[in-house]
Amino acid sequence: MLDPLSLALGAGLVGAGWALGRFGRRPARDTPIVARCGCGHDLSMHDPEKGVCHTEIRRKTIGGLHEWVACGCRRYTGPQPIEELFSRPILPPTD
Repeated sequence: MLDPLSLALGAGLVGAGWALGRFGRRPARDTPIVARCGCGHDLSMHDPEKGVCHTEIRRKTIGGLHEWVACGCRRYTGPQPIEELFSRPILPPTD
């Protein structure tokens, strides 16, 4: 019922797949994944109650000079953290 050639071929395929998965090239990820808003800043730069962005951006003015102005983002539009969607904050108690 079981011929040795098929078993050897299957074992060879399993071994080759394991070797490629174990020793193959993997894409290098140097920077961690950060959830970003449409303005390009992450969630930590936005006020959790008001939603405004606290970051300053560099803007070019007339004459080629640069000035720092507040980011125009008024609400965080990026992905929401899982903790805010599925559980309420435990501390501080509001009762």
